[in-house]
Amino acid sequence: MKEFYKLVETLNILRGENGCPWDRKQTRESLKTPFLEEVYEALDVWEEGGDELCGELGDVLLHILFQGKIAEEKGEFTIEDISKKINEKLIRRHPHIFSDEKIESVTDVQKKWEEIKLLEKEHKNRKSILDGIPSSFPSLLKAEKLQKKAATCGFDWDNIDDVLDKVNEEFSEVKEAVSENNKEHIEEEIGDLLFAITNYARHLGISSSEALRKTNEKFERRFRYVENNCDISNSSLEEMDTLWNEAKKK
Repeated sequence: MKEFYKLVETLNILRGENGCPWDRKQTRESLKTPFLEEVYEALDVWEEGGDELCGELGDVLLHILFQGKIAEEKGEFTIEDISKKINEKLIRRHPHIFSDEKIESVTDVQKKWEEIKLLEKEHKNRKSILDGIPSSFPSLLKAEKLQKKAATCGFDWDNIDDVLDKVNEEFSEVKEAVSENNKEHIEEEIGDLLFAITNYARHLGISSSEALRKTNEKFERRFRYVENNCDISNSSLEEMDTLWNEAKKK
């Protein structure tokens, strides 16, 4: 942990009296967007791993330490408090590891985790198992989280075939809404369909948000190939489709 404490000391110098003007000027609010950007940059190289991911995770770590330093200056908490709090939380939420309680299945571990969370001081005002899901979550990610939370108390499908039936049912309702030409109804039914597909993906052990991210990247890669190999403004759909099929083979 020598390097970790060296990083803490470097940050202390940068925020100190004779430190960097830019670092000293930063506030909790000013670093909010940069922090989010660093998280996304880390996710961009998540699958590649290696030195690049190592570097991006370092940037994320710096932001966490930065927030700890700012909070320390305000007299709220310290970097040590952050470490202490998460360590205590991990031990408390794993009674099957750090005490004599017996929990074996992953489902039971998740259920116990949620039960313990509701008893914790910082969550004392939560009345629902769904409380605490950030309202700012991207919609697909929030759908996954809602479903996982509900599943911890047994509110879930037992049979994956029933989940697929629900997807087909929702798709039929989308087609029915389209035939009615009612935009508000169409929007509602498409939302229900997306929620059902997300649920089906979850039962298959697939993150729908991650699956869509990969599809977005695939579309972007293929469309850029089309752009790079024709005059996109003057090409026919047939010409572009031919190039698209070429890109699929690469």
